[in-house]
Amino acid sequence: MKNKILTAISTIMLFIPWTILPLRSKFQWALDYADIMISCYAVFMICSGVFTILSYVKAKAQNSLMKVCLVVNSLYAVGGIAAFGMMLLPKIM
Repeated sequence: MKNKILTAISTIMLFIPWTILPLRSKFQWALDYADIMISCYAVFMICSGVFTILSYVKAKAQNSLMKVCLVVNSLYAVGGIAAFGMMLLPKIM
């Protein structure tokens, strides 16, 4: 039962980063506060990647859907780290 719950949470975490697209296209405030919004989404993507990796390794939730979630959320985590890098690099130099 625990593995099914962890898999469901990881699956839901796959779709949340895509909600930035309708927000940024429909609301002006989202464009005004884009740096804060992108930072929040990047933190969420990194956390979802870490959560999925820990669920897969430590909790042994190793079914086929969890393998897909592991790959995608890991890519999201790398993308979140890259987003932070692109935001911080101009401020450093």
